[in-house]
Amino acid sequence: MKYKRPRGTQDLFGIQMERWRKVERLLSGSAQRYGYSEIRTPIFEMSELFIRAVGEGSDIVSKEMYLFQDKKGRNLALRPENTAPVMRAFIENALTRRGGLSRFYYLGPMFRYDRPQAGRYRQFHQFGAEAIGSSHPAVDAEIIDLSLHVFRILGFQGIEVRLNSVGCPRCRPGFTERLKDTLQHYREELCGNCEGRIEVNPLRIFDCKDCQEIKGKLPLITDYLCAECRDHFNALQDILRGMEIDFTLDPLLVRGLDYYTKTAYEIVLPGKGAQNALCGGGRYDGLAQDCGAGFIPAVGFSTGIERLVENIPPSVLEEMGGEKTDVFFIILEEGGYPVALSRARALRSLGLKAEVELSGRSMKKQLKTAVDAKADYAIFIGSDELRRSEATVKNLITNQQDKIPFSNLETYFQNKGEQDLGEIG
Repeated sequence: MKYKRPRGTQDLFGIQMERWRKVERLLSGSAQRYGYSEIRTPIFEMSELFIRAVGEGSDIVSKEMYLFQDKKGRNLALRPENTAPVMRAFIENALTRRGGLSRFYYLGPMFRYDRPQAGRYRQFHQFGAEAIGSSHPAVDAEIIDLSLHVFRILGFQGIEVRLNSVGCPRCRPGFTERLKDTLQHYREELCGNCEGRIEVNPLRIFDCKDCQEIKGKLPLITDYLCAECRDHFNALQDILRGMEIDFTLDPLLVRGLDYYTKTAYEIVLPGKGAQNALCGGGRYDGLAQDCGAGFIPAVGFSTGIERLVENIPPSVLEEMGGEKTDVFFIILEEGGYPVALSRARALRSLGLKAEVELSGRSMKKQLKTAVDAKADYAIFIGSDELRRSEATVKNLITNQQDKIPFSNLETYFQNKGEQDLGEIG
């Protein structure tokens, strides 16, 4: 091969692509049922947006962003996450004028220069939801409920909600200073990355997989919450209990992006080790101010679609299968191509999925392709069929065969109806 795909990317096709489409439709449908509308932002943004919003000391900004300059020397970045772009779009398009709560969801590619591993790619895809305009803890509860709904409809069992509060700009600085002082006593026991984080972004140490023993010796942010953050956290817990949503308090849970305030949560799938987090989210009331606007409260979550698809239970994947073909044309004579192509076009106008075999292979191989496509019917067009102007229509489930004039094929399949063909459209 002269060219290969870049490391950390993948090609999607065939049944894998069909499963992705079904997952994406389920995700979109779930968000829409909760009142969220789709938003699409550019794949690249001004790099300063992410530096200000995500945090200069975060791994995303310091190590993982794809940075480049355009022809006028402006600094741009492929988006490494989509919460900051959604907030930028909300402010730039003056959506604050609508008042009340604005709900958005998104699906699309993100880019991070990270070490590729199971479920982690350099080009990856995220589904996420953002609720902008309310500081009430009920909005946090709705976001958690929506994310749980997504995983349940995809067949996940035994998932757990882990919940914490990471404070706000009023109470977090005091905790951060206490954390820095404590970490100085354990500097020699920290991994290389965390030793550098002490001054720049000490909360990121709680995310480290290599410093587990030290975490238990550190102060907890929940002991330093101000009255407003504590009241918000307690109210959220009361709402979740009222909704009968189980959760586990995890005082070591933080989010690695600087814009998070108050609520932080993850949904995990136990037994998956370091890759057990299916999604993460929380409140980010300070992000709008980082983008140059006034105070706009917001909360959201995101999940990686690659990791989602790779962890969907096998039974659910089997049910997803591939897209069913209604009618498959098998051509045994050169003159059959224009007939098959025109009749297939007519059947598609009825809402049927009609495929035409154009490879010129043997009937046996064409028939195998029809079976692999899960076709309900095969339509044979050979020399006899062309001479009589009628097709041989075979039901691949019952093996019943009929001779149908070419001009009557649409009527024939219309009369078959949904009982034989399954749901059309």
